[in-house]
Amino acid sequence: MANSCLQLSGFLITCIGWLGIVIATATNDWVIMCKYGLNTCKKMDELEAKGPWADCVISTGLYHCIALTQILDLPAYIQTARALMITGSILGLPALGMILMSMPCISLGDEPQASKNKRIVLGGVLVLIVALCGLVSTVWFPIGAHQQHGLMSFGFSLYTGWVGSIFSLLGGCILTCCSSESSSSSRSYQENNRFYYAKQGGGNPPAAASTNHAKSAHV
Repeated sequence: MANSCLQLSGFLITCIGWLGIVIATATNDWVIMCKYGLNTCKKMDELEAKGPWADCVISTGLYHCIALTQILDLPAYIQTARALMITGSILGLPALGMILMSMPCISLGDEPQASKNKRIVLGGVLVLIVALCGLVSTVWFPIGAHQQHGLMSFGFSLYTGWVGSIFSLLGGCILTCCSSESSSSSRSYQENNRFYYAKQGGGNPPAAASTNHAKSAHV
């Protein structure tokens, strides 16, 4: 029962983390920049938002974005963030599918529990890869933007990516650890049963021999 609760908790935490990574991938408010300092730009009501896909200008009643279409001319931190965030968003789908089909409340015919444990461990490993992609992207991007443009603050999308990466890391650890422990416990239980039945089977022949001896003596 406790193992099932851990698996369900890990699945829900993973779903929240993956949604955070998808939202961070699709939006552009990663870092907020200004040429004159943040306080001055807030008074002038002129801020710039930068993300993996576009540079946006934020002012009163205006939110204008210019798409970053020149892929070969982009800095390495933007290209890396794009590749890793897309990879994490795509890997999250099969990971969640495998975890969902491995839940104790879902049965696929006469599938043994050992197969479910293996599948949920694989799903947990994929979730950890998703978390790693999100962490590398959301840490490297602001560092690269700061080195290139200078003054800045963090945006909503970056916070969402951090939260999603942390939740994915936590959910992947829960799923991988609880499934590994259940696999080892079930394996030891099967070995104990096998030893017990082997011991019981080994004791049958002497009993049969003693019964035959008693019958011959009686005759």
